[in-house]
Amino acid sequence: MISVRAVNSCSIFRSSPPVSSFRCRLNSHLRTTTSSSHHDRYSKSGFGFPVFRFDLPILGHGDVRSYSLQSFVDTVLEELASYRKRKRQGICSAIKLTTGGEALDDKLVNQAVEKGLLVEFKKDSERVLLAVVQRRDGKKNWMVYDQNGVTSSIKPQQITYIVPGVDNFDQTQISSFIQKAQQNLDSSLLEFAWIELLEKNKSVTPEELAEMIFGSVEPLESYCAHLLLSEDDLYFTVLETKGYRSIYGPRPPMQVEELMRRKLAKEAAEKELQEFVQLLKSAKAMPSNAKPPKTSWVVEEKIRCKIESLEAYAIDACKNNDQKRIAGMILTAMGMGKTASSALNLLIDIGYFPVHVNLDMLKLNIHTDHPDEIISAAEDLLSEPVDPDKINRKDLTHLKVYAIDVDEADELDDALSATRLQDGRIKVWIHVADPARYVQPGSKVDREAMRRGTSVFLPTATYPMFPEKLAMEGMSLKQGEVCNAVTVSVILHSDGCIAEYSVDNSIIKPTYMLTYESASELLHMNLDEEAELKLLSEAASLRLQWRCEQGAVDTATLETRIKVPNPEDPEPSINLYVENQADPAMRLVSEMMLLCGEVIATYGSCNNIPLPYRGQPQSNIDVSAFAHLPEGPVRSAAIVRIMRGAEIDIRKPIRHGVLGLPGYVQFTSPIRRYLDLLAHYQVKAVLRGDSPPLSAGQLEGMASLINMQTRVVRRLCSSSLQYWMIEFLKRQPKEKKYRALILRFIKDRVAALLLVEVGLQATAWVSLGTQIGDEVQVRVEEAHPRDDIISLKEVVV
Repeated sequence: MISVRAVNSCSIFRSSPPVSSFRCRLNSHLRTTTSSSHHDRYSKSGFGFPVFRFDLPILGHGDVRSYSLQSFVDTVLEELASYRKRKRQGICSAIKLTTGGEALDDKLVNQAVEKGLLVEFKKDSERVLLAVVQRRDGKKNWMVYDQNGVTSSIKPQQITYIVPGVDNFDQTQISSFIQKAQQNLDSSLLEFAWIELLEKNKSVTPEELAEMIFGSVEPLESYCAHLLLSEDDLYFTVLETKGYRSIYGPRPPMQVEELMRRKLAKEAAEKELQEFVQLLKSAKAMPSNAKPPKTSWVVEEKIRCKIESLEAYAIDACKNNDQKRIAGMILTAMGMGKTASSALNLLIDIGYFPVHVNLDMLKLNIHTDHPDEIISAAEDLLSEPVDPDKINRKDLTHLKVYAIDVDEADELDDALSATRLQDGRIKVWIHVADPARYVQPGSKVDREAMRRGTSVFLPTATYPMFPEKLAMEGMSLKQGEVCNAVTVSVILHSDGCIAEYSVDNSIIKPTYMLTYESASELLHMNLDEEAELKLLSEAASLRLQWRCEQGAVDTATLETRIKVPNPEDPEPSINLYVENQADPAMRLVSEMMLLCGEVIATYGSCNNIPLPYRGQPQSNIDVSAFAHLPEGPVRSAAIVRIMRGAEIDIRKPIRHGVLGLPGYVQFTSPIRRYLDLLAHYQVKAVLRGDSPPLSAGQLEGMASLINMQTRVVRRLCSSSLQYWMIEFLKRQPKEKKYRALILRFIKDRVAALLLVEVGLQATAWVSLGTQIGDEVQVRVEEAHPRDDIISLKEVVV
């Protein structure tokens, strides 16, 4: 068998075993010549290495004689046989001169270190240098002058080789000596020596190898042989080392083959890495509007593997050490530090990530798109809707219905109605969307919703809990259309407590879809034709008053909303809204939602329904202790800091002290929150006269998992909002001033501030404000959204 492999940019034809090699080069004519330069180089050894030059003309063109592939191979084999014979004779002759049965210990006799010797020494773990010995330095050390012109003291154990045959070497000639040695190095010569030494089972010293391949043990040839052996990781291994002397033995053929395989694999990997680095550099140099799309990086497996390693490195989520190693190699090859931020910046520079990529989305593995099978199942539900409660629905289409939400809301899952009874009391209806009409517990769509736990609302996008078409077209309430709902109706006493209530499956027809701003404007206008909206506001005031009498704590503060419609752009537009939760329309909606939650808790208690009853202890809150603080964000911030976390009980209502309610169940967002949907499953089953589908134990386990997922999403939403608030401030003029309220003092004059126009909390040193609640003016000194850094400076007029 004839095999071909590449060594030192030339082709070596090899038959095994034994193996002989020669080099092939192109010349202008088909002929065999002997390179004079190589002949001179090896003439002292008694044998030369011929260089075969071939010109392979295009078959059948012009007057040039054509050669078939077979004739070419025959010529090569003839030359190979002749060359092998000459080469073997030469090497065998050389071996007889150098390996004649000498014991290993005899070969390991060290030359004493003296002034004027040329030595090789380890400068550090990475560098080996050549130097001339100058003089002693103390009892053991020596001063040397190295190839870089540096004089230093070295220990004897640092010396790795003493070049033989040198006396009083001229230190100015070190560089020239090294250059000549490098020119003479040819690692392919080691293969020749390895073959013969392996057959004879002989070891070799650098000087013996020099005699074999160069025919000389002069200083230059000996040093070249030492370099070939000490740097070789393929054919030879160190058998023994004593002081500055080492003896090398040929590796077994199987080991060489394995090392060769690894070497070729490493070379292929390095080539692949360099090709990938070139792709990165090319993409990095392109203008932003011409960079390759993200999908182009994941088509080819070997490229996808590397880009995924970089992505995992950027978000500190490497699955194994291989990903870390690959990413580190890429960053090093790009001349960048091996840090997560370097990987992130590189991925942004090549266009794989947008400038404002949400890293938390990637780190937390938040699901965005729904699987195809879930979308298909959702479409089936829409095409063949089945309503198990159709005959039991109460027709409430005669009511004027207000749906009030933020202006960009996609999922509308609650609406309100009100009227005044003849006895003067107010009756309100809280209409809640009825997704349980479509989705049954344990179905494919239900399991996917449970896995998500909640819809995700980010400044850049909304990722609904249900497939978008099902959520928006089937489940959501729509203006002017007949919609299925679950309606909680309540008659209030004059003091705001519940007099009567009912829970029914219903049909409604929403009249108005209002934003908070438009609802507040209508309330301010006090129009007679919108008396129902005014009644809802009056009912909300009664409820707030009643809850406060029950010990409720008012935590209304500023709430920031941000919408970024074009997040993929390098400079996307940012729409920022700061809303006061004490606004009349927001108060109206929140009070009605709380009222609905109290009714569902009462209904569940009366019917022994396992539900996610929410409560919050209030025992550690003394509201009077905060009376000296200004009402609104300042007082709310102080109270929230000492509030205890909410609790859930599945079997019975528990008091919610902060809300001032004897019991509370979240029920009004079943399209957005899975726990609300679970409450719908339980309540609707009882309305039909059935047993709840979920036991208390099942519900408890599910609630625990869903709350974990909800906390993750809440953290994501908070960090995303913070990022875009800081990005918003970063873009504002440097001289712009902001109103800031002092929320508390952290240390000395360092205060926690609330930027009123932005709704952002940050810290700054203040000199003018002396009390909590005082207002100061600040300016933004630095804003780095990626690092979550905002630096404020007080403006002193």
